[in-house]
Amino acid sequence: MSYHFYMRGMSNGGAAYSRGDQPLTNDELMARVPSIFATEAHESRSARFAPVPTVTVLDGLRAEGFEPFFAQQARTRVEGKAEFTKHMLRLRHRGIVNAEGEAFEIVLVNANDGTSAYQMIPGFFRFVCANGLMCGETFDEVKVRHSGNAIGEVIEGAYRVLEEAPRVTEQVDRFKAIQLQDREREILAEAAHGLRFPGTAEGKEAPITPAELLRPRRSTDRATDLWTAFNVVQENTLRGGMRGRTRTESGHFRRQTVREVAGIDQSRGLNRALWMLTERMAELKAG
Repeated sequence: MSYHFYMRGMSNGGAAYSRGDQPLTNDELMARVPSIFATEAHESRSARFAPVPTVTVLDGLRAEGFEPFFAQQARTRVEGKAEFTKHMLRLRHRGIVNAEGEAFEIVLVNANDGTSAYQMIPGFFRFVCANGLMCGETFDEVKVRHSGNAIGEVIEGAYRVLEEAPRVTEQVDRFKAIQLQDREREILAEAAHGLRFPGTAEGKEAPITPAELLRPRRSTDRATDLWTAFNVVQENTLRGGMRGRTRTESGHFRRQTVREVAGIDQSRGLNRALWMLTERMAELKAG
């Protein structure tokens, strides 16, 4: 049975995802992420702006066996713009799942209000903790401007991203084969901590320490390979929920819960930066 969850975040206008084995339907997507269904541009766009209907791309990918399991759109305070604003879809293929319950994804980002080009990014999904990982710059990302033959370029780009599936899977297998020492895991966590709390570079205090990003949320994540370390750090960095404390200007301590990274751009940026950090660690271990 499909069990769908819907949520609202501080920096996104609505989201829908399924923790069951059934993909999201168009009715469920329309209820929470209506901008996916925009077939025309927002009235603020000029005649040169060529809208890219995400639902048309989704229909094409569904025909190729890909289904949506997560979607969200950005918040807007401009009346009438919610149906055109930036949105993200994560789709996976039932046939591209390995024995560990992991699957290659296609991540779509689009907007028909001028806030984003059409983007298609390869990703990876780990079912045990439902944390989708966006791959780093070493894999092919498709970007299409809203002009000219945008739809044709999008369709061509979809097939280019699909070709990345074997390379992404190969990279994951490489991470699994690399064992880390405690200090190497700490270095990975310290780098991730700096990305999540950039103010620490200027002396600002973060509510948690880098070591807390290494704390596994399940017993199966106590392994010492690079892939496990990456997943633990990535999940803690993005999901939040950890409790810590910061010092106020008066010198008193204030309890603080780390927020989930809910915004489309921040989530995407952190995901890809963490993947690249892991690639660099793999290269150092190989050297």
